[in-house]
Amino acid sequence: MREQTVSPGGHRSLFGACVLAAFLVVQLCDGLLTYAGVSVYGVRMEGNPLMTWLMLSMGRGPALAVTKAAASGFGIALHLTAVHRVVAALTVFYLALAILPWLGILYGGCRGCGG
Repeated sequence: MREQTVSPGGHRSLFGACVLAAFLVVQLCDGLLTYAGVSVYGVRMEGNPLMTWLMLSMGRGPALAVTKAAASGFGIALHLTAVHRVVAALTVFYLALAILPWLGILYGGCRGCGG
């Protein structure tokens, strides 16, 4: 029998499980869209200077795999400590500042990107 998410008060948290699932899907989507974006337009399109440096140092795939695995691990840790609203806020943050911009660039065209 599988264990379900339990809050500090001992109650199972469907909200927490759903938020974690959404967070992990958003991390995967961000990684895939970032890989596609930097493959088409170059690493200079990455808005995070640390990620740009990692991609130049390690390569696009390994840098994204390491950082998305780390972000997912931290999200899971927050979930296990029942900080579900923080995980929800991070999910919205990634949607607004990572997923939507990449979708706009990749599918809406990138003017001035050199692509």
